[in-house]
Parts: sequence; C-alpha cells; structure tokens
Amino acid sequence: MTVFNRSWRRPGALVTVAAAGALGVGLFAAPAVAHTPAWAVTCSEVSVDLVNYTADAENTVTLSVDGKELLATEKFGGEFHKKIELPEHDKELTLHLVVKDGSGNDGSLDDTKTAPVCEGSEPEPTPSTTPPSDEPEPTPTEAEPEPSKTTAAAAVPSSQPSPAGDDLAETGSSSATPLIAGAAAVILVAGAGITWAARKRRAVGN
Repeated sequence: MTVFNRSWRRPGALVTVAAAGALGVGLFAAPAVAHTPAWAVTCSEVSVDLVNYTADAENTVTLSVDGKELLATEKFGGEFHKKIELPEHDKELTLHLVVKDGSGNDGSLDDTKTAPVCEGSEPEPTPSTTPPSDEPEPTPTEAEPEPSKTTAAAAVPSSQPSPAGDDLAETGSSSATPLIAGAAAVILVAGAGITWAARKRRAVGN
C-alpha cells in the first residue's frame, strides 16, 4: 500500500505544479494584453474609449484635426471616455489620436482616421471680391430734384454783352421819335395847304 500511494503522489504533484505555473503565466500576461484603446469617428463627432490602463501610471491622450488641436493633451488613470463634437465642415477632416501608456505596457496608440462630410451640409459661400460700400444707396425719394431750365438759365450769367452796351437806361423815348415828329409836321403843312386852296377857290367863285 505504501508503494502504491507513493507512485500516485508523484504524478499528482507534477500536475499541481504545472497548473500553478500556467495560472501564474496567465496572471502576468493579462495586464500586457488587457489595454483596450478604441475610438470611432462619424461625420459630426469623435468618441474615445480607453480601458484597463494602469491607474497610477501617467497615461496621456491627445486629439487633433487637420493639424489643429481638438483635445489638448490630457492625463488619465485606469480609464478614459470622451465624446467630442467636430466643427462644421464641407470637406473631409483628418483626425489624429495619440495615446501614451505611462506603464510601458502595450497600450500606446498613434492612429489617423477621416471624418466624412455630413449629408445635407451646404458648402460655404465664396466671399464677394467687391468690398461693401459704407454709404447706403439713395432711395428714389431721397434723390434731389433736377433744377428747372428757367432756374438754371437765371443762375448762369450770360457771357454776351447786353445790346444796350454802355448806354444809359431808357427814358421812354426811342430812335423813332424824330420820324414821327417829321411826319406830323408834313401832315400839318399839307392840311394848311389844302385849307388855303379851298378858301381861294371859294373867293374866285364869288
């Protein structure tokens, strides 16, 4: 019975040692593969999920879009979860995520993804090359009326000399006055002659 028991004890001990070794290997290997850096990109947002990191290590995460910082370098412990809205865009955006595992295990990540354009988004209008005028255009009611021809003629002095020249102002007489006086004298003389002739005929008849 003693020999039989000893023969069974040796294989049992070997099995126990092997099982303990396998368990120890599994425990030491688990932290190296447990880090899960994951992130997803849509047309409007980015979601970052980092789990199973060493809590007391100095882990960091940084996110940029088209070379511009979208998420500043941020420290985290065992886990990190965040959703970030993307700016409006009419063309694809290039996103760059950098995760550094402070424990030195295989949890670091340096990856790039592209955010598509959301359906229904309209492109930004091109700015006009003509600079806007600071002065508003006058309305039809604000436009000044055109001056009348009479007013315009009166406002503009004539460059031609006046017909009178340097003569004095008219006193009521004109250059035709001597002619009228001469004609009146002729009429008077003719009337006197006719009267004299009529009287003479009467005297001869008597």
